[in-house]
Amino acid sequence: MTEDLVYAGVAGQAAAVRAGDISARELTRLLLARIEEHDGILNAFTVTMAEEALAEAARRDATPRDERGPLHGVPVAIKEENDVEGHVTTFGTAANTRPAAADSEVVRRLRAAGAVVIGKTNMPEFGLFPFTESSACGTTLNPWSLDHSPGGSSGGSAAAVAAGLVPAAIGGDGGGSIRIPAACCGLFGLKPTRGRVSTAPHPHLWWGLGVIGPLTRSVLDSALVYDAIRGSTAGDMFRAAEPATSFTTAAATEPRRLRIGWSTKPVARGVKPSAEVVRAVTETAALLAELGHHVEEIDPRYPDPTAAFVSQWFAGLRTEAFATDDYGRLERRTRETVRLGTWARPGVTRWAIARGEKIGAKANRVFERIDVLLTPTIAGVPPRTGQLTGTGTIRAVLRAMPMIAYCALWNVTGNPAASVPAGLTGAGLPLAVQLVGRRDDETTLLSLAAQLESARPWAGRTPARFRA
Repeated sequence: MTEDLVYAGVAGQAAAVRAGDISARELTRLLLARIEEHDGILNAFTVTMAEEALAEAARRDATPRDERGPLHGVPVAIKEENDVEGHVTTFGTAANTRPAAADSEVVRRLRAAGAVVIGKTNMPEFGLFPFTESSACGTTLNPWSLDHSPGGSSGGSAAAVAAGLVPAAIGGDGGGSIRIPAACCGLFGLKPTRGRVSTAPHPHLWWGLGVIGPLTRSVLDSALVYDAIRGSTAGDMFRAAEPATSFTTAAATEPRRLRIGWSTKPVARGVKPSAEVVRAVTETAALLAELGHHVEEIDPRYPDPTAAFVSQWFAGLRTEAFATDDYGRLERRTRETVRLGTWARPGVTRWAIARGEKIGAKANRVFERIDVLLTPTIAGVPPRTGQLTGTGTIRAVLRAMPMIAYCALWNVTGNPAASVPAGLTGAGLPLAVQLVGRRDDETTLLSLAAQLESARPWAGRTPARFRA
C-alpha cells in the first residue's frame, strides 16, 4: 500500500485523500519521512518545511468537502526560483538572504487548489546551466544512477518526483530546464506556451525565455497541476491565448489523426545525437504510425536562434544577479558570465525579443505541413555528475550544448514542447523524446503524450533504490 501510494502521482494521491483512505496530514507525514530517509543521498531539497507543511495539511483536513480543490491534500515541492512566503528565494545562490514577503502567484494558486507545500528544490545558480550543481547547495544526484546528473536547471524537482518524495514539483524552463531533467529522470515534463503561467511577482522570467511548470510522473498529473496554476495576471509581460479545453480534458481525450514529422537533426551545429537517442525517436515514430497517425521524416529547416537566445540569456542573468542581496557571494563562474554579458543592455534585450518573434515565424512554418514535431529531447544519455566542476563560462557552455541542442529554440519562439519518456538504455538510464506543437496548442501535445503513455506505460517504472 505504501509503495502504491508513494508512486500514485498527483491523481492517485488526490483520489486517496478524497476517498478518505488517508488524510492530508498522514500523506504529508509519509512523504516527509521519505524525504528524511532519502534526500541525504539525493540532495533534491534545499529546504523542507515539515512543521509548516503538517500545519497546512491539518487545515486541509478541516476544510469542508464542498470547498476542497482539485489538488486537495497533495504535497508539492517548489523550485528555488519561486517565492514561498517566509523563505529565501535563493535562485540556487548564497547571494540572497532575505525571506520572501509573500507567495509567488504559482504558489498561491497551488495552495488555493488545496496543495500542501512541503519544501523547495535545488537548482544551479540562476539556472544558468543544465546541471544541478552549485557551490551554495551542492550537487543533486539522479535517482536512476547516483553517478549521473538529473539534468537541470530543475534537477532538484525532477529527482524529488522520480524518487517518490513528492508526486509533483514546480520547475522552470528557460532553455530546456523542465524538459531536460524530465528526460534525465524518466518523467513527463511540458514546457508551456510563453505566457501560459504567470511569473508574478516578476513581470517575466529571463525576458520571455523562461516559463514555469510542473514535473510529474504522468501526463494526467501534469494536466491537473497546469489547470490549477495556468492564467495571467495584470503585471505579466506575456499572455497566452485560452486553450480550447482544460488540460485535464485534453489528457483524457484521444487525439484525432495527426500529421507528425520527425527529425533527429539538432538545431545547434556541431552536436550529434547518440545511437540510443536516435533509436528512441525512430521507435516512437513507428509506434505513432501504428496508432494511426501520418508519420514521416522531415527537415524542419530550423532558423538559427543563437543571437536572440544568447542575448536574452545574458540579460536574464544580469537582471537576477544585480537584484541579489550580496553580489560578492556569487560563484566565480557566474560573475565571469555577468562580465561577458555586459553588452546585453536594454536596447539589445528589446532587439532580442523582437528577433525572437521573427525566428518564431520562421520556425513555425513547419506546422503548415505537420501538427506535431517529434525530436530527441537531449542529444545523449544523462551525463555524469561533476559537469561544472572547475569550469569557466566557455567550457560550461560547451558542455551544455548537447543538453539544449533540441530544446532552446522553442524558448525563443514560445512554442509548447514536452519531454516524453521513451524507455531505458542498456545501462538502465532513462531515454526520452520531445514533442513540439503550435503556439497555444498544449492540448494536442497532452492528448498525444497521453496516447503514447497508454501504449507504452512509464509512470509505474521506478528506480530500484527508492522503492518503498
